[in-house]
Amino acid sequence: MSSDSYSSAPFIFRLFKYSVYAVLIFNVYLFFQEEWLATEQTFSQGIVFGDLISGFAATIDTAAWVLLLLLFELETSAIPDPVLRLPKVKYSFMAVRTFSYGFILYAFYGYFDKMLLTYNISPFVVDDLCALIGQGYSTIVTIDEYPLLDQHSCAALIDQLASNQALFKLNGQMVLGTQTDWQAVQWLAWVDVINSFTWIAVVVILEVDVWLQIQGRFHGRVVTASTVIKALLYAILFAAAAYWGMLGDFLDFWDAFMWLVAFVFIEMNLFRWQAETQ
Repeated sequence: MSSDSYSSAPFIFRLFKYSVYAVLIFNVYLFFQEEWLATEQTFSQGIVFGDLISGFAATIDTAAWVLLLLLFELETSAIPDPVLRLPKVKYSFMAVRTFSYGFILYAFYGYFDKMLLTYNISPFVVDDLCALIGQGYSTIVTIDEYPLLDQHSCAALIDQLASNQALFKLNGQMVLGTQTDWQAVQWLAWVDVINSFTWIAVVVILEVDVWLQIQGRFHGRVVTASTVIKALLYAILFAAAAYWGMLGDFLDFWDAFMWLVAFVFIEMNLFRWQAETQ
């Protein structure tokens, strides 16, 4: 990028862009708060270090992605090309990038592990379901919401059981739900896995784009191929966001939408960067 690229961007545009980035940083806290409450039920006997990635996959994943997003912003909008080529800058960015990708891949494993956890269920037979109220049992709202069993949720479960639904319990824990409840959670867990993998594919393409741009080779058929591949990947991410909007919780939808907006800015930075060097 040219040295005056950052300063030439309209103030309102930069204000909006960095407001989106600030929202994503705040989402780290919101995910931690949500997952902290969820782990009180899914890991009711205590969470050990090895379970942190399963219990806090979204928190760890979002924090690592924020760090990576800021790196892309610096490379594509704020730091001139000659500075990016300096060994100390290049290797510093490489170290931070390696750190971020390590946690992003770790978080992907966490999403996959959480998805497997949702299948670790077995039939649960009880004569008087409402007699379990006050004994630490929880019910399912969505993938990270497991409120304690109360009169209202017990009545709702009884209504579902009356329509030939079977009751299942998470093995080793005290989370109850019908087959339909668990299937909904399993689908959401799969969407988490697909979304995480797709974002990894997006940044791999972006990394190649940035490297080729720094080397002066990002043009012609390379640009076309990159654009087509990323369009398909962004379509998958948009579908995941829409699914969360319909069946998941608001935080998942809001976060997914904000990330799509944030990477639109990165794509705009890259487009402007390319135009300035032609």
